[in-house]
Amino acid sequence: MNTVLILIFIVGYIAIATENFIHVNKAASALITGVLCWTVYISQSESNAVNSELAEHLSEISGILFFLLGAMTIVELIDAHDGFEIITSRINTSSKRKLLWITCLLAFFLSAVLDNLTTAIVMVSLVRKLILEKQLRLIFCGMIVIAANAGGVWSPIGDVTTTMLWIGGQITTTNIIINAFVPSIISLMVPLIAMSFKLKGTIANKEAQPLAATTLFGAKERNLIFFSGIGVLLLVPVFKTVTHLPPFMGMLLGLGLIWVITEIIHKGKASDKSALSVQYALRKIDSPSILFFLGILASVAALESTGVLRSVAQTFDTTLKDDRLIVVTIGLLSSIVDNVPLVAATIGMYSMVQFPTDHHFWQFLAYCAGTGGSILIIGSAAGIAAMGIEKIDFFWYLRKISWLALLGYIAGALAFILQSRLF
Repeated sequence: MNTVLILIFIVGYIAIATENFIHVNKAASALITGVLCWTVYISQSESNAVNSELAEHLSEISGILFFLLGAMTIVELIDAHDGFEIITSRINTSSKRKLLWITCLLAFFLSAVLDNLTTAIVMVSLVRKLILEKQLRLIFCGMIVIAANAGGVWSPIGDVTTTMLWIGGQITTTNIIINAFVPSIISLMVPLIAMSFKLKGTIANKEAQPLAATTLFGAKERNLIFFSGIGVLLLVPVFKTVTHLPPFMGMLLGLGLIWVITEIIHKGKASDKSALSVQYALRKIDSPSILFFLGILASVAALESTGVLRSVAQTFDTTLKDDRLIVVTIGLLSSIVDNVPLVAATIGMYSMVQFPTDHHFWQFLAYCAGTGGSILIIGSAAGIAAMGIEKIDFFWYLRKISWLALLGYIAGALAFILQSRLF
């Protein structure tokens, strides 16, 4: 049975990793893989026991999915109200180096509040408005991918993999910020400094457009939604700490509050309200991504229940021996395949008894899985988004950006190891 399960998972994994080549959405591949894994498992086991295990795993998986659903909807509402223009419209420098530093640092910190995918989309869209030269714009987009992935690592809501570890209890908010921030910023600074030496002169900027009110809403409404949305996202970790409820409860509470606010400020705008409502935002969010997480997490849960992941962990321990080397390897693998199933599998391979909450293993995993995805353009959601928007060629990224991302990844990993030894 285990051999069949591993074969199904590998085939599904290959389909997910080659989504852009086989032209089949990775959500479809993940859902088929997940269902087939559990089908094989229940066909060889006692049905009541397997259904009980499935229900237990589903309760954990649903927490992640509801969290993502709420976060995506809030971000979509902010975007519908042009909230991000409050930030991006104020960037008007013409220096290439200065603009690179501004965009990368903005992406780094914005990613910690939103997520790396949304940040990449926002910042790449900004760069498209500011830079007319194609090759220069591609360099900026590549650096934004590195910055967005690095920024998502040190925040429990900045990257899906970090969120998974946070919801699973492997890390806590305070400690992941304290221990992952320095390695994350180093993983950005190394490539950023290196790229700064290659950029000289100025660019022909388009003049920044003032924040003009639209016919659907005014500047006050835009500001209210923006600051309310950001405030709600920032308060989710606080809600978890105070109430001890799962994070998705805080996110759903925040979504409910934003929902009430939008209903009040758009009251009486029946003809135009639909584009600014939560109902509309729910239709616009990336639903296939949520289904992808459902499928892949269900697949990994099946491998965990059957003991396959424990066997893989034992192989890793025997071959690599050092847990830091294991995590670095996982990070490098995340540049080739999606980091979500890698982290999900690692959570299943190693128990909380072996590595308790806030153990350096989990924090290092959050760093490596997040920043390792920058080494190749297909290794992260942020990279794939930038690839789609700007039509970035895989081999162009490999030649121009990958070596910078790899240097940053190694520098940050060494910084994390040194920091853990010192403190």
